[in-house]
Amino acid sequence: MFPFLVLSILKEKWYPYFFVMARIWAKSILFTTGFYYKLTQDQQLDEQCSYMFVANHTSMTDIMLMLAVIPKPFVFVGKKELANIPLFGFFYKRSCILVDRGNAKSRQAVFNHAQKRINQGLSICIFPEGGVPYDESIVLDDFKDGAFRLAIEHNLPIVPLTFPDNKERFSYTFFSGSPGIMRAHIHHFVPTNGKTIENKSEIKALKEEVRSIILKKLENY
Repeated sequence: MFPFLVLSILKEKWYPYFFVMARIWAKSILFTTGFYYKLTQDQQLDEQCSYMFVANHTSMTDIMLMLAVIPKPFVFVGKKELANIPLFGFFYKRSCILVDRGNAKSRQAVFNHAQKRINQGLSICIFPEGGVPYDESIVLDDFKDGAFRLAIEHNLPIVPLTFPDNKERFSYTFFSGSPGIMRAHIHHFVPTNGKTIENKSEIKALKEEVRSIILKKLENY
């Protein structure tokens, strides 16, 4: 798929074609690795709306599963450091919104880039834990503010997703995991209209509400 992927990212407006091929790639990786996914959802996505997708982050397969279960084109917001990975980084920096968490100008650039993508009809995806917790006994790490600030600033409904099986199937512990089912659940959307980023308590309450939704599902699976 390499030549087609390269062609599809030559222009920003061609990103939806890249997204289609990325979904094929993701599903192929999951299938050939022995994973099959099952999706349940509380609410249907609207083709005409843009969303902020957030999920728990426990495995390298989280990216593939997110691409597999969400048919509506979205862009990931991720760490700038990942752009240094050979080959992967080539596509990553051309298809994702990169953020340097230690740089205030970078965070502002994320806002501007996200607005541009939303204007193109795309959605945004962030793993709000900020990375996979080193301690695998942690069910769900604390959430960072970024996803919720962006959602409020752009008036995006937040779509929480729970991935309960990815850690068990393919964790960062060497020689762990096994083929099998990977469940994904799309929760009821959490609205952000009426909220402002100037009100820190609103950001905190929104963040805690979404984390509670995902954590409750993880604990009940």
